[in-house]
Amino acid sequence: MAKASARHLLVSDEQTCLDLKKQIQDGADFGELAKQHSTCPSGQRGGDLGQFSPGDMVPEFDTVVFNEAVGEVHGPVKTQFGYHLLEITSRED
Repeated sequence: MAKASARHLLVSDEQTCLDLKKQIQDGADFGELAKQHSTCPSGQRGGDLGQFSPGDMVPEFDTVVFNEAVGEVHGPVKTQFGYHLLEITSRED
């Protein structure tokens, strides 16, 4: 079964999400921004979600984490919780 590891950053609005993505693209540390801005408890761990399988997270996460490029920051991804930036750190098929 496929498994992946990822970290994410959760904010309430799309513009904030886009602003944070630009900061990361300009060299800011994903984990530090997650600690400062993420409204998810995982933010205290730099956004680390650990390892999970398809179906463990909301469907919008699975679509990105199990289909998009590893090592890149994806998003904004909208879920019922808000807007996420997702960084896929590893994936095994």
